[in-house]
Amino acid sequence: MSFLISDAMAAAAPAAQQPGIEGMIFPLGILVFFYFLFLRPQSKRAKEKKEMIAAMTKGSEVVTSGGILGKVVDLDENFVKLEICDNTFIQVQRHSIESMMPKGTYKAITKKVAKV
Repeated sequence: MSFLISDAMAAAAPAAQQPGIEGMIFPLGILVFFYFLFLRPQSKRAKEKKEMIAAMTKGSEVVTSGGILGKVVDLDENFVKLEICDNTFIQVQRHSIESMMPKGTYKAITKKVAKV
């Protein structure tokens, strides 16, 4: 039956090579690349937002993640009470504040809205 199935010839196994530093450079390079491209900037933004939220005081003018501009009237551990128009207040979670605006922004916008 050897004419249908060829006999397997055992070949000598090649000598095992130990991976050196050359084999580790590329994977380490990829990890460093992803760290500087994704992880570091994200943690930097999170730290800046945490500092901004901690620095928020009564009278600060802020914009929420939903795009609502308001003036901080009252602060709590978890919530912020915003005045969004004359005698119109809303409460939002503290972490939903996206940015702080320069002083006078709220007053300028409410004057424009009142004229319309």
